[in-house]
Amino acid sequence: MTSTSRPWGADAARIAVFAALIIALGLVIVPLPGGVPITGQTLGVMLAGLILGPRLAPLSVLVVLALAAVGLPVLAGGRGGLGVFLGPSAGYLLGWIAGVVVIGLILGRRRLTWWRTGLAAVIGGIGVVYLFGIPVQALVTGVPLGPTALSSLAFLPGDLLKAVAATALCLALQRAYPRAFGRTALRVA
Repeated sequence: MTSTSRPWGADAARIAVFAALIIALGLVIVPLPGGVPITGQTLGVMLAGLILGPRLAPLSVLVVLALAAVGLPVLAGGRGGLGVFLGPSAGYLLGWIAGVVVIGLILGRRRLTWWRTGLAAVIGGIGVVYLFGIPVQALVTGVPLGPTALSSLAFLPGDLLKAVAATALCLALQRAYPRAFGRTALRVA
């Protein structure tokens, strides 16, 4: 085993921890007047992408989605079952997978900086997730794309706050426990 390789058990444990974090953050719900709440799950998705990278983060999201598919109440509001993949939030759930890949690719193996970390969280954790979510929501609800995108702006302030929190947590974790990243040569600038 070389110094850059890790045993699969360590990676599996990290995947499981972030899947559990995403599930646990689904319990954090902030009600909005429109009836659709803001949840903490996207914070977990952003953290998974920032810390696990483009190879392992999608696996943590896939664990959550697989658990939801078999009917476990692991999504926000205690939702689960195949029906969630046919509903208005289906595109957002699929966007989590692409989002964590983009986050990990933007962050890469370079030195961590606050601006690159924040940019990765915003582009992958918000932009890519919305890119998948809004069209599917429009299709499922029968509402045109423009009004659906406009109504999604209600979630943007909360998502931006989550990106700031994910950035701060990622940089703090890198300073406190760099081994959590499982990558070599990452330093905080």
